[in-house]
Amino acid sequence: MLKWLLTLCLAIMILGLMAPWFRQRFGLGRLPGDFSCRYRGRDYFFPFTSTLLFSLLLLLVSHWL
Repeated sequence: MLKWLLTLCLAIMILGLMAPWFRQRFGLGRLPGDFSCRYRGRDYFFPFTSTLLFSLLLLLVSHWL
């Protein structure tokens, strides 16, 4: 179980570091349903649609494996 937990943490960390690259390269975060707002000088980003599409993609890949 520890191996799975470490693998999951590592995967989340890698995806988090690559998120700006994915947004720039593939346009994730600019889909209808992805919200960004500025509040007190900070930008907040809520990628609802991108998260749904990414989850569906992972679901399809997991079913093929």
